[in-house]
Parts: sequence; C-alpha cells; structure tokens
Amino acid sequence: MKFLIAGLGSIGRRHLRNLIALGERDILLFRTHHVNLPDADLASFLVETDLQKALATKPDAVIVSNPTSLHLEIAIPSASAGCSLLMEKPLSANEERLSDLQKILAGNKRECLVGFQFRFHPAFQQIDQWMKEGRIGKIISANVIWGEYLPGWHPWEDYRNSYSARQDLGGGVVLTLCHPIDYLRWMLGEVEAVSAFTGKVSELELQVEDMAEITMQHTGGTISHIHLDYFRQPKHHDLEIVGSNGTISWDETLGKASLYDAATGKWLFYEPSPDFERNTLFLEEMRHFLAILSGSATPVCSLGDGIRVQKIIAAVYRSASENQRKIILSDDRK
Repeated sequence: MKFLIAGLGSIGRRHLRNLIALGERDILLFRTHHVNLPDADLASFLVETDLQKALATKPDAVIVSNPTSLHLEIAIPSASAGCSLLMEKPLSANEERLSDLQKILAGNKRECLVGFQFRFHPAFQQIDQWMKEGRIGKIISANVIWGEYLPGWHPWEDYRNSYSARQDLGGGVVLTLCHPIDYLRWMLGEVEAVSAFTGKVSELELQVEDMAEITMQHTGGTISHIHLDYFRQPKHHDLEIVGSNGTISWDETLGKASLYDAATGKWLFYEPSPDFERNTLFLEEMRHFLAILSGSATPVCSLGDGIRVQKIIAAVYRSASENQRKIILSDDRK
C-alpha cells in the first residue's frame, strides 16, 4: 500500500508516525515547506513539491493534512487520480466544490474518511452505547464547553501566523474546533436547525472569530448548545447530556464518563484503559482507514457526514452574520 501525505505540520507528522507504527513504510511526502518544524524525522522519506508528480507515483491513498482552505486543492486532483482519502476536518473553509469531490469519488469507487477523531474516543463510544440502551431515558438537551488558549497550541510558531488564526487559511474557532458539531450529530441525531453568535471578543491579535455560541435542534427535538473559544486558560472541554431519567457527563481533564441514573440514585463511571492517551484517537482512526483501504470496513465518518458538518458550519456563520434566530437546514443528505 502506497501513501501520500500532503501537509507536514503537526497533524501530518502525527499521521506519518502512526502509519509507521502500524507497519506502513511506502510513504511519499508532498510539501510546500511553509511549516517551521525541524525536518530531521522526515529525512528518510522521499519528498515531492509538485502535486502532479507526486500523484504520478500512483499512491493508493492520500492523507490531506494541509491548511483547511487548501484541502480541496489536494483532495480533488487526488480523487481524480483514483486515490482514496483521509481528509482532516473540516473538509474546507466553505461548501464550494464539495459536491464535485463527492461525484469524483463515487465515479472512481473510492472512499473518504473524514478526520473527526473523537468518534474513536472510548469514552464517547461508551456514552453512545449508554444512550442507545436508553440508560437516561429520552434525551432532552446537551451542552458542550470547549475553550483553550490559542497562543499555547503550537509553541514553535507565532499564533498570529497559524492557520487557526488566519481567514485566508480557513481559520476561526468554529471551523477549527468543529468536532462537537460532528460528535453531537453522531450521538444525538441529525441537526435540523441552527442559531448562533460568533465574534472577536478577546485581546488576541486575530483575523477571525475567537468565540462562538451555537445552538442546534436535532431530529426528535433534542436541543444542544456548544460554546467555543480561543482564550480560556487552562484548557477546558466537557460534555453533558440530560435525559428524562438521568444525566451523562464527560470531562477531558478527568478523562472519564459518568452516568447518573435518576431511578436508582446511583452513579456509573467509565474510564478508558490506563494506556489511553490523546494519540490513541488518531492511531485508531488510522487503523480504521487501513481497514477501509483493505475493503474490510466502511468509513464511520464518511464524506457525506463531513459535508453535512460543513453545511451546519455555514448555517452557524449565516445565523451570526445575519442575526437570524434560526436557520433551517434542508434534508439533502446523500
């Protein structure tokens, strides 16, 4: 199996390490050399700076890990060349050309896995199972708070030059921290309507929004709310789901999921195995991608899922910019 990794920032290098850990060695790197990271760990790999020349080597799969606004510049030619894709989230900075990518992949009978790695979190998988079992009754509401200080993300670069901070590269807190849109949609059901406020509210030097308040209405009536920001110190990321018979919660710092059963008045706790770490999510994601390529699995987060998240993101920005109380999403899922 031959792989092409497009974009060698922190996430591209993580995917490289995980491919190696899973026994893959036939890996070509496509680079523009814009990242301020040492290259010693890349010295043993072939590097190409021309995408067409890289695709001419006929990779089986391309990992798209360059800045968000440039994803489709890699993904569409790669799909046209007959490659399957692992695309970092979100798919793009907007909805343009996503349908073109979808048609090309379908025509070539190739797959796309979208990199929402929280789908591989064992605590989230347990929470999903608890809800499927009806452990807290009818799901009524959910709340996510996720904030972390952007200047602390990548110590090797000026945060003002990072893709997360630049509009031209697809930055902004909504696009960059869009994981809750995906995992709430996965666990609570499809999103039918959105209301949002976004803004630049801190003293950080940014071209993009650093805070968002997003409310989503799901199929069946569940209401979820997401708070995102770039300025919280220390980092905080938690999830609470309220049902008619109890509550489920998860806190990233504590690492465990909790379930309160109102009928018994008792708590149930789930903790991942002691060897669990953040990279476990990405390693399991890559393991799943290899299974997709071998034909033994289908994507748990498909291109269609990624496109739906992109539509929700577009609705968030539209609601905020037009001061609309609610944006209704059409049911055009593929």
